[in-house]
Amino acid sequence: MNKSELVKAIAEKAGISQVAGKAALEAALESIAGALKKGESVQLIGFGTFSVAERAARQGKNPRTKEVIQIPAKKVAKFKAGAGLI
Repeated sequence: MNKSELVKAIAEKAGISQVAGKAALEAALESIAGALKKGESVQLIGFGTFSVAERAARQGKNPRTKEVIQIPAKKVAKFKAGAGLI
């Protein structure tokens, strides 16, 4: 399912237009992204939890040259599925 198919499904289930469905989906995604950027987690009971994790700096290898490179630390988004999802 891609984004346009998801918008169509939202609109059908909620009994709203596809324009309103797209607006609702965009608002939800922006709200989740905003919370993650602030370092907060978003818990949707029955669906799952979005959170931010920190990856430590580490060494890696360039596969072409086999040269050792330093990979910097960074923050990544994580999703843990809820029990009712699957």
